[in-house]
Amino acid sequence: MRKIKELYAQYKDFIMEVFHFGIVGVANTLMGLAIMEVLYNLIHMNYWLSSGLSYFVGSVFSYHANGKLTFKVEQKDKWLPWRFAINIIVCYLVAFGVAQPLVRHVLAAQSEVIVDNVAMILGMGLFIVMNFFGQKLLVFRKRDFGRRASERKE
Repeated sequence: MRKIKELYAQYKDFIMEVFHFGIVGVANTLMGLAIMEVLYNLIHMNYWLSSGLSYFVGSVFSYHANGKLTFKVEQKDKWLPWRFAINIIVCYLVAFGVAQPLVRHVLAAQSEVIVDNVAMILGMGLFIVMNFFGQKLLVFRKRDFGRRASERKE
């Protein structure tokens, strides 16, 4: 039990970031999934347009919520929105670009509608993982990133 407490103390900041990212992510995912499914299944937009528009709306929400709640960035530099946008675009293109052909290959006998819906869900999962690390390491990075904790407090 003592070892668990020590590990928690050592990784508390990271654990809390994952927890807060999860809270923001659940809200963002539910909103994005609703938008994506309505656009694809009811309005009949294509795979890329329906998923892209839902990710654009979710990204605006995520930028503000994760900056304040998850990564607690107070001082914003002029490059922050650009790093965020690049991260979102790269994660989106990679996640959804991998998901659709992969699902199409695995579910070859299924209709395009089923393949695209499954691919959108898989794409969301891939996007979430890539986006967390992209935001943590590239977008909302701390200025003293890479320095030891003992060096930061001087």
